Amino acid sequence: MTFEKPNPILDTLKRNVHLAGIRMMMNTYIPYWASGARVVRIQPDFYELDIEVRLGFRNRNVVGTIFGGSLYSAVDPVYMLMFMQILGNEYVVWDKGATIQFLKPGRGTCRGHFVVEKGEPERIRALLDEQRSVDRTYTVKLVNEQGEVCARFDKTLYFSKQRKDKPRKVQKLIQRLF
Repeated sequence: MTFEKPNPILDTLKRNVHLAGIRMMMNTYIPYWASGARVVRIQPDFYELDIEVRLGFRNRNVVGTIFGGSLYSAVDPVYMLMFMQILGNEYVVWDKGATIQFLKPGRGTCRGHFVVEKGEPERIRALLDEQRSVDRTYTVKLVNEQGEVCARFDKTLYFSKQRKDKPRKVQKLIQRLF
């Protein structure tokens, strides 16, 4: 029996390649790219993620500001993908709903900072030990360069345990790619 010695440099490199791969996959996904959005930072444990939406020809509306649909497109997949990474293959995570408040016109660049509180995955797991599914709502704000909130999004996610007879194709694809 042979044991590999832990190699912190190699482990860090693998983690960074994984994060860069996910960032690249999101940033080159056509609907995300077309909205003018891009992921600029992912924390290695996926508990934090930063995006930005720059005003440009792809997302400029008739009055010269960022199209509201582009702002939503930038926000839409993020919490679901974060929780898929944090919770792993044993859980199902779906977007269930959203409410949007447009507070100021998006001019220039809008940035969003997504955070999953450290105890939240454990709360979800505990709730799913007691019930079949659970819905949770998370809020993110897109802020302009002056620090003013342009839009506020409340995203509702659906969580359940993965059925043993139904493999998760999306998670397996991500694991194969990265």
